[in-house]
Amino acid sequence: MRRRELFALLGVAVAWPRAVYGQQPERKRLVGVLMAYAESDPVAQAGVVAFRDGLAKLGWKEGNNLRIEVRWGAGDAEKFKAFAKELVSLRPEAILSMGTVPTRFIIGETQSIPIVFVSVGDPVSSGLVTNLNRPGANVTGFMLDLTTQGGKWVQLLKEIAPHTAHVALLTNPATAPSLQLHIPSIQAAASALAIEVRPTPVQAEEEIEGVIAAQAGEPGGGLIVLPSAFSSVHRGLIVALAAQYRLPAMYYERTFTDLGGLIAYSPDFFEGFRPAAGYIDRILKGAKPGELPVQAPTSFELFINLKTAKVLGLTVPQTLLATANVIE
Repeated sequence: MRRRELFALLGVAVAWPRAVYGQQPERKRLVGVLMAYAESDPVAQAGVVAFRDGLAKLGWKEGNNLRIEVRWGAGDAEKFKAFAKELVSLRPEAILSMGTVPTRFIIGETQSIPIVFVSVGDPVSSGLVTNLNRPGANVTGFMLDLTTQGGKWVQLLKEIAPHTAHVALLTNPATAPSLQLHIPSIQAAASALAIEVRPTPVQAEEEIEGVIAAQAGEPGGGLIVLPSAFSSVHRGLIVALAAQYRLPAMYYERTFTDLGGLIAYSPDFFEGFRPAAGYIDRILKGAKPGELPVQAPTSFELFINLKTAKVLGLTVPQTLLATANVIE
């Protein structure tokens, strides 16, 4: 064999492994997701879909260069804790966490894996981050800014149900931030309107009816359902009981009014999922979560169910109708 042909064959032999190597699939990155709601919850599913779509538009394809492990807490603090430990044990490169309490459990399991939260009321007061602009450590995300919203809930409930003289604050402390995050603004507005405030924490589903029945048993009763994964999981029951006992109730999420709840005022609880995909994308490309500022909602929306108002014998003021999303 002539030397020229020999060197040509050797060149092919050397080049072939490089070509094969160049065709190897891209490394698959692992992202964990801890949801506060149940897997059967259509609203929670919509949040996960928005997150997945956001990542796909940024070039992250599940089954190709991305694997996502989702766990559903179903409003149960024990599940939050167990799934936080499980997800961290998988050693993902980032974790998306929904809600204050689930995020707190994940932080308790790792100080190194990047965490991006969504649907968190006040991450500074809750101790999740030290600063909104530079959160530090391994945590950042998208907040709902609910601490000053409580006063607005009181005002709107009084406006749509003028006879309101006392309100119960329904929440489950095990699956929600402390009542202390909401009490200052709620109490200030209630005092100005001569409304008595009654914190009524519940720990189990069977306790909900007792709270609602007690409020409805006195003239001038009203209900404010505070943000809680527990309340969201049991939103259908809460709305049904409020209707059964004819109790005017204010909610923190539109889905309650879609089910027949009277009135809700809030930011979009799920608007953080798509931009959270952007933060996860940046983290997978090398960004440090502690250097990504915590983002706050840009708008709030009012929802009123006119059918429920009519059943309760309430006349919705034109001032509310002018700014509300009306559900017939």
